[in-house]
Amino acid sequence: MAVEHSHDAIDKPTATGVGGIAGGPLHFPPKDDLAHTKSMNEVIHNAKSATDKEHKMTLLQGIRLYPKAVAWSLLISTCIAMEGYDVCLLSNFYSFKQFNEKYGKQLPSGEWQVPAKWQAGLSNGANVGEVIGLFINGFVSERFGYRYTVMTCLVLIIGFTAIFFTAQSVIDLQVAEILCGIPWGVFQTLTITYASEVCPVALRGYLTTYVNFCWGLGQVIGIGVIKSMLPRKDQWAYRIPYALQWMWPVPLLIGIFLAPESPWWLVRKGRTEEAKKSLLRLTSTNKETDFDADETIAMMVHTTALEEKITSGATYWDCFKGTDLRRTEIVCMVWAIQNLSGNSFSGYSSYFLEQAGLPDYKAYDFALGQYSINMAGVFGAWFLMSRGIGRRSLYLYGLCGLCSMLLILGFLGLVPHAHKKQASLATGAIMLIWALFYQLTVGTVCYSLVAEISTRRLQIKTVVLGRNLYNVVGIICSVLTPYMLNPGNWNWANYTGFFWAGICFLCIIYTYFRVPEPSGRSFAELDLLFERGVSARKFASTDVDVFEDEVGLNTEVVGRYEEKREGTVKHDEKLEG
Repeated sequence: MAVEHSHDAIDKPTATGVGGIAGGPLHFPPKDDLAHTKSMNEVIHNAKSATDKEHKMTLLQGIRLYPKAVAWSLLISTCIAMEGYDVCLLSNFYSFKQFNEKYGKQLPSGEWQVPAKWQAGLSNGANVGEVIGLFINGFVSERFGYRYTVMTCLVLIIGFTAIFFTAQSVIDLQVAEILCGIPWGVFQTLTITYASEVCPVALRGYLTTYVNFCWGLGQVIGIGVIKSMLPRKDQWAYRIPYALQWMWPVPLLIGIFLAPESPWWLVRKGRTEEAKKSLLRLTSTNKETDFDADETIAMMVHTTALEEKITSGATYWDCFKGTDLRRTEIVCMVWAIQNLSGNSFSGYSSYFLEQAGLPDYKAYDFALGQYSINMAGVFGAWFLMSRGIGRRSLYLYGLCGLCSMLLILGFLGLVPHAHKKQASLATGAIMLIWALFYQLTVGTVCYSLVAEISTRRLQIKTVVLGRNLYNVVGIICSVLTPYMLNPGNWNWANYTGFFWAGICFLCIIYTYFRVPEPSGRSFAELDLLFERGVSARKFASTDVDVFEDEVGLNTEVVGRYEEKREGTVKHDEKLEG
């Protein structure tokens, strides 16, 4: 909506932004050009039009309009499969005789085994590298762009894989795990961010949750490679799987080189003309949706300017200021709850099935089945979201279901010892059902929530903080769970289910009061809902219109942004000259 305003309304600094948003005074040189004022009002009008069109867009219309965005997002998200593949290899190599003879020590019994301290060190080495990579990504990707960051990491993976392939000692493996963890940490957050920024609201939940599918894909491929290597008795039983890590980076590197940059990132840098070109590369001509690239770019400009007004800076410290503190807290907890809901306990399904009398060689078959469940669960979550079930509802009801199953697992520990075999078989089966339910809800929906709840300006850094808390909680859980289950330590067995059910119940309470519903909301609307302090339970029912109040002040904010863009254009023209 275009509204006429006096020049005083444009020139005068104000402490109030869009929709009554409180903040410091705006600082910009006075504008007396009526044409410029009209242009800025046109940006607001176009932004509102684009927002309305996105709200009306159906899933099928989104796919028809953004098929290229879907393809590029799927390509970049596939980078995360590399981590799933390597993590799967490492945990299974400990049962390889050839691997243990090369990197382990001989026990008094004559067997060879990688010492427990090195097993823990190798597993946590990747986590250490990921933490480093996550923090680096918070700075690098926002400065140099998503494409160049991912391509650099893929080149590093090519080099670091050579350390795995040529490793002569367990120390070499440790170095390789830490170094590879750095680009893996980048992939963990950048893939989600790119997916959320190249697609409209109608596709956002599907493309962000596809990342979870890629985890399962990497693990399934890893298990398949491991099973194919079982007949080999030489060093190639573990060297070939390591060498196959080279199959990922080169095709991904070529594809991402050709991919368009995120138009949101380009807009944040004031490069709106490039953002429009990038947007056109992500879309196809479709009259059914009445798409207008200029309107969509205007919406990005408006949202970016709004966030610049709300958020004072773009550093890690700014994630803990004002309304961003609440958003950072939710993103961190949503990701930590993945581990706190009993995820580490569910990984021991094969342990209970072996107690039930199943042969050891069947363990790989069950592992393959569980990783396949991870992939199938993503499609199930997509189906549920397509039925109109919101992210908050899936997450909350999912936790309720997981808590109930954990209680059942605990009560199975009360079964008399004479029926231990049946109890163990039931425990293993319920754990597999737990894994499916987890992937249908908490495990998959988490990726959509963390991508939508944070602001565009601080998204990378907010998601980095959340993923690092996930890693820290994961390390703690991976240390505690073996002690709970090991007969030589606490020997809780099935009673471990009671412990995790209690933790899961606390997660349910937190989710009910703190996790909002972002489904169907534009990024600007989410910004306004958080700024107004709307309760998480009222997010879905609260009506907001980021364009209805103080249109003149909207114009001021966008005008400030346009000055930044004009400065960028002049700088580029100077360089070209």
